[in-house]
Order: sequence, then structure tokens, then C-alpha cells
Amino acid sequence: MNHPRWHDQLSSGLTALGLTLSAQQQERLVSFLGLLTKWNLAYNLTAVREPSEMVSRQLLDSLSLLPWVTTGHLLDVGAGGGLPGIPLAIALPDRRFTLLDSNSKKTRFLTQCVLELKLSNVDVIHGRAEACDPGARYDQISSRAFSALANLVAWCGHLLADDGQFLAMKGQFPDDEVAALPAGWRLAAHHPLQVPGCTGERHLLIIDRDSETGG
Repeated sequence: MNHPRWHDQLSSGLTALGLTLSAQQQERLVSFLGLLTKWNLAYNLTAVREPSEMVSRQLLDSLSLLPWVTTGHLLDVGAGGGLPGIPLAIALPDRRFTLLDSNSKKTRFLTQCVLELKLSNVDVIHGRAEACDPGARYDQISSRAFSALANLVAWCGHLLADDGQFLAMKGQFPDDEVAALPAGWRLAAHHPLQVPGCTGERHLLIIDRDSETGG
């Protein structure tokens, strides 16, 4: 179910982002979009259904996070249809990615992606973040369209290393969500994301513990 223009859109979008990926990586990204499109018919994995928008709003949007992924093992919470986790894992084959979602249909899809795309650096966990027992805590936890920031830190804070970071992808800058962060957490930095082909605002918010308040 690959769209004939996806390869060209991806190639030009990567150039605009200043990213270099191999032909095999680009083929895997397009194959992932094909799987997403196919499974979306039955599983409602994403609201983006227009093929001409999928490269920009799904692949390039996810890959715009790459400059801030510094850990060797990233946890993606509310992984849903695999965004941004699967594109990041394809782009960074030497890093590990754990994708967590409470919806069994979505984790079934993610598991199928891992098998079909041969992603040996991806683990899929079906469960609720707040119920997860962190055998080892993560230096970075990503989220995209997951929940309000206060919920993110409340549900997932125990999974984050003491000096770790949440990488929260948002649309418009969520002033109200930042203001509602509980004591012990702070907005450490934020970056506008320039996504080729995407209209509307995109922001990355980096949230960490506020050492000054003893969080």
C-alpha cells in the first residue's frame, strides 16, 4: 500500500531537515508507512489518512526529534502507531528503543512492525506506564500526542532516571500545561520544530526534575 510519491517526499524532506539516511533506511521508513496505512483501516492507529500528508506528518515529524535523542536506550510512552519510536529506531539502529502502550491492538501492530521491518533494536511492552516496574530507569522518555504534561510526569516519572529528560512533542505551545506542572518538575528547554510539509506549530518541550525544589 505504498504511495508512489512517498520516496520522493521522504528524500526531499530529509534534505530539508539536514538528515542523511541510507537507501535501506529510507525503504524501511516507506515500508513502515505502508504497514501503518494497511493496519489503520481496521485498527484506527492514526488520524492522518491522506497519503500525501503521511510522510510529513508522520515520518518527518517524528524524525525532527533526532537532534535531541542522546541516550542509548529511549522509552517512547503512548507509542500508539509507532510515532516517533519506529522512525527513530530505523534512523538510529545502534540505539535501543522500548515502545510502551496500554492498547493491545496498537502493541499488536507495533510487534508486527518489529517483525516485518526486522527491527532488532526495538522492544514492545503492552501495559500502563504507571503500572510498569522499572527494572532500569531511562535517561530519556519521549511522548507524542500522549497526554497533558502533568499526567506525563505523574504516570511516567518513576520510569525516568534522576537526571533524565522527558521529550514531549506538542503542537501549539501549551502554556497552560507548563503552568500546571507539579512541584518538582520544570520546563528545562523548548524548541520549535520545523517539519517540512507541515503547516501549524510544532514544539519540543524538554521537562526534567527541578533540583531547586527538591524534586
